[in-house]
Amino acid sequence: MTFDIIQVTEEDLKKYSVVQMQLLRNAQKQKNKMLHTLENEKELFFKLYLTNDMGGSSLYENKCAELDAEYNYQLDIIVEQLLYSIQLNSPYPDDGSGDPENVGYIVDYSLSYFERYNIVRAYYMSIEDPAERMEIFKADEVAQKYLGSYYAILFDVLASYTK
Repeated sequence: MTFDIIQVTEEDLKKYSVVQMQLLRNAQKQKNKMLHTLENEKELFFKLYLTNDMGGSSLYENKCAELDAEYNYQLDIIVEQLLYSIQLNSPYPDDGSGDPENVGYIVDYSLSYFERYNIVRAYYMSIEDPAERMEIFKADEVAQKYLGSYYAILFDVLASYTK
């Protein structure tokens, strides 16, 4: 998959965690879908434009500018959310003070499993899109080890929001 939603080097891609890569892939898919929809809407409007014998008017150019502006607005929102989520999921410093894995929540094995569950659940519930939340959670290998048997419980909770 080609990533053109944000500028990212091969070195950056190699440093991304599974969660960060999933965020990038989802955002790129959204962008590609929006671009496809934009092209289809322009094509449809052009056909309507020609069939209504409006060849001399600037209606088509105005409509294209309107569609482009809406596309760019929506794309800016996706990019902003992506950059925020990637930063949120950046690795902890590898100085022994945190978990070396790339997760957006505190990994503290001295906490009880119930406390760990609450921390991880709060983190995932902060992700607004239920489908994106579920995809990221499925890819989170740290949560599987960190939560133990509570992982299945949280999986069921998060899955209930996608229905």
